[in-house]
Amino acid sequence: MEPKTNQPSNAFIAASWIALLAGITAFNIGLWNAAMELNEKGYYFTVLMFGLFSAISVQKAVRDQMEGIPVTNLYYGIAWFTTLLSILLLVIGLWNAELTKSEKGFYAMCFTLSMFAAIAVQKNTRDMKNSQQANNQPPTNQQQSNQQSQNQDGAHKQL
Repeated sequence: MEPKTNQPSNAFIAASWIALLAGITAFNIGLWNAAMELNEKGYYFTVLMFGLFSAISVQKAVRDQMEGIPVTNLYYGIAWFTTLLSILLLVIGLWNAELTKSEKGFYAMCFTLSMFAAIAVQKNTRDMKNSQQANNQPPTNQQQSNQQSQNQDGAHKQL
């Protein structure tokens, strides 16, 4: 039996997208205005994109496993490894950067917000698709037989 999937509310969908865009935008504005070399800016941007992709990949792999969709151990392990690696690369980069503590905290919080929001957006997208598929599918044989027995019971009661 598949777990029941409810469609997320419009408010949660909007909040997830706003959080994702706010995190990515703030991170990139911070990079744009930062007094650092272009290669360092590129490093942080790449770590952000790598982290977002990795977080979405972990969310998908975990969700697939929960729904009984086969996921290889190799893919599952790589997804978790790359997510942890992106976090480690950000920590190492910020630890060694010549930035104030408030700037380091700013980048760390934007990164965290973006990662969380990317997972939420991916979850919402999948929940909406599953909900739409559930609404468009014809009833199963069990549902049809239940409906027929209810109709017969109603007909007997009317007589």
